Amino acid sequence: MIKIENLCKTYHMNGRSKVVANNVNATLPTRTAVAILGRNGAGKSSLMKMIAGTMSPDSGRVISSGTISWPVGFAGCAHPQLTGLQNTRFVARVYGVDSDELVDSVRGFAELGQHFYLPVRSYSSGMKSRLAFGLSMGIHFDTYLVDEVTSVGDAVFKQKSDDVFLERLQRSGMVMVSHSMQAIRTLCTEGAVLDNGHLTYHTSVDDAIEHYQDNLARQNGNKQRKQQAAQG
Repeated sequence: MIKIENLCKTYHMNGRSKVVANNVNATLPTRTAVAILGRNGAGKSSLMKMIAGTMSPDSGRVISSGTISWPVGFAGCAHPQLTGLQNTRFVARVYGVDSDELVDSVRGFAELGQHFYLPVRSYSSGMKSRLAFGLSMGIHFDTYLVDEVTSVGDAVFKQKSDDVFLERLQRSGMVMVSHSMQAIRTLCTEGAVLDNGHLTYHTSVDDAIEHYQDNLARQNGNKQRKQQAAQG
């Protein structure tokens, strides 16, 4: 379970303020796949970072009864100066898992061959993604965070990745940010809509999608009316 209590976050840039979390409260159930929906710039990724603990809120807190992953497949989780092997052993030490077991898992899953022993800075973007996804799947978390994860590798590797991730979701929860309604409907059962710093939780993902799409339609209508008024 992840409990969000009175979470507040505001960005201040060039004399302007942008509120992405305005006293947000929510409880994300255990072993539940939850979609976070919102327009571009609404603060979805910031909310994910605060849940992950990589960004501090201005006030409030996030409490978890279990372990939470970093964003699945995030290539930035690997240090470019270290080899794939060194990165894997470092992650194992940070998360307190058996180093040799994680090395065997990531080396076999990522299919990097001898590149696994070379610095990550020499990897292609696809190789970095394969290493990152292998690291994400090599550790069992109670909740996985997914922030617009993209397809990695060829069709065979993608299918293998999908199969492993779906297997993880049989025992773990997920918090997912995506603009793909198809992916959200396939993977998530519940959802929350972030709009103007407020988070509205729905126990039905279909209700969350409908709420999100209604917001978009209203915002597009307001934009068109402003354009017409300016032209008139």
